[in-house]
Amino acid sequence: MQLTLAVHRARRLFPTKTAVIFAERRWTWKQFADRVARLAGVLRGLGVGPGDRVAMLSHSSDRYLEFFFAAFWAGGIAVPVSTRYALPETAFLMQDSGAKVLLVGDEFVELAEALRPQCPDLAHVIFAGEGALPSGMIAYEAALAAQQPVEDARRNGDDVAVLFYTGGTTGRSKGVMLTHINCMSNSFGGMVHTKLDSSVVGLHAGPLYHAAAGSRVFTNTLLGATHVVIPRFTVKGVLEAIQQHRITFTSMVPTMMTMILNEPDLDRYDLSSLQVIGYGGAPMPVATLEALMRRLPHVRFAQAYGMTELSPACTYLEPDDHSLDPAKIHRLASGGRVVVGCDLRVVDPDDNDVPVGAIGEIIVAGPLVMKGYWNQPEMTAEALRGGYMHTGDAGYLDADGYVYVSDRIKDMIVTGGENVYSIEVENAVLTHPAIRECAVIGVPHPVWGEAVHAVVTFKAGQSATAEEIIAHCKTRIAGFKCPQTIEVREAMPLSQANKILKTDLRRPHWEGRARAVN
Repeated sequence: MQLTLAVHRARRLFPTKTAVIFAERRWTWKQFADRVARLAGVLRGLGVGPGDRVAMLSHSSDRYLEFFFAAFWAGGIAVPVSTRYALPETAFLMQDSGAKVLLVGDEFVELAEALRPQCPDLAHVIFAGEGALPSGMIAYEAALAAQQPVEDARRNGDDVAVLFYTGGTTGRSKGVMLTHINCMSNSFGGMVHTKLDSSVVGLHAGPLYHAAAGSRVFTNTLLGATHVVIPRFTVKGVLEAIQQHRITFTSMVPTMMTMILNEPDLDRYDLSSLQVIGYGGAPMPVATLEALMRRLPHVRFAQAYGMTELSPACTYLEPDDHSLDPAKIHRLASGGRVVVGCDLRVVDPDDNDVPVGAIGEIIVAGPLVMKGYWNQPEMTAEALRGGYMHTGDAGYLDADGYVYVSDRIKDMIVTGGENVYSIEVENAVLTHPAIRECAVIGVPHPVWGEAVHAVVTFKAGQSATAEEIIAHCKTRIAGFKCPQTIEVREAMPLSQANKILKTDLRRPHWEGRARAVN
């Protein structure tokens, strides 16, 4: 079982059907399969063999889809790179993954050049952009034109397909190893629980380096559906794409949905083709969801809860569960029920099941669970102890098996669908010469769900403005990880063990709310 089977099937069943639309480019499934096989040949010619890593640093495009499947076709592992990472973060990802080849888009040529001397394994850079060919790089279209299609490597289902990098409690991002079976199981779950078929015209609204958005590439291809790709999310870009291409399905994080709901010109767009909106990646404010359901009454909604380590969706709140009926409306606050083929439990610190309605840690077993963390055997063993992925999320199950997420055990913030581990931000803030102590927490935000908030104390005789601290952080970590607000204190609240009491720092921001995540 390998993901490239999806391309073979789509080529045989739907050879003349439109597979991918990006800007002015359109490819049929026959053309797409041919381009994938040619790009795989290019990669093999550059030394990519079984298990070798191939990275891509670019905004979304048709070539991003080709990158995924060509990496698999060549026998390698795809490594999507966040376009929001700062140079030190990107360099670490490239060094840790050991990627041999990097495909790069127009906006990231300078970053790619800066990576080369820092990444000894990086042997080749392919320019996958639209502009003039930079010196020392391989031209994407010219390379495909000169290359004959090659045979599919047809990797095993247990082989790693993708390394999705996600933030870490150690302050370094970690590579989540997802196998071909992991990714296909996730797609099958999505098909079952959202009732999708080959008639789908799916819009990729989110960045494809994310597991949530990237997994949709696999699902739509397995269906033989049509992919519509836009380079990056904008409200008008999404609405125009839905109208122009008669989109039937798209998926978003709650922040995107909030922005669409608040678009003053929303009613000017023809959204009548839209059948299903999938959402996830962060907790969904119930009031926003209710407002969208009333604003778009012809659209069905489906929520997925999970994490990158779960490929990424382990539960679904199905369209039929999205009801404004007073007897059912409480379910809109849930993450739904566990996907077919998996088991979800809520446990105490000793991994014993807690009673219905009692809060514990959510753990999951099944074919969605990652193979492990790249180069991190001890961290893998800890996360997968007892055969279950320990999510770090606190929640409870009701009598009908619906899961409700109430808090996070991990010290993590979700802002605009992006995971930010507090320690990553704290490490960046603490490199400022004026800072003595720092504690980073998530605080409620009406658009992003949560905002990164840093509480600091200064060294004796030192000070800095919020603007100076934030600017300092931007040289070290991605912009979305940087604090949006800075709070200065004379002293931190400390436990008897002299540890900073983040619960005390959070409490004023979350008082009066039903859950401590937003």
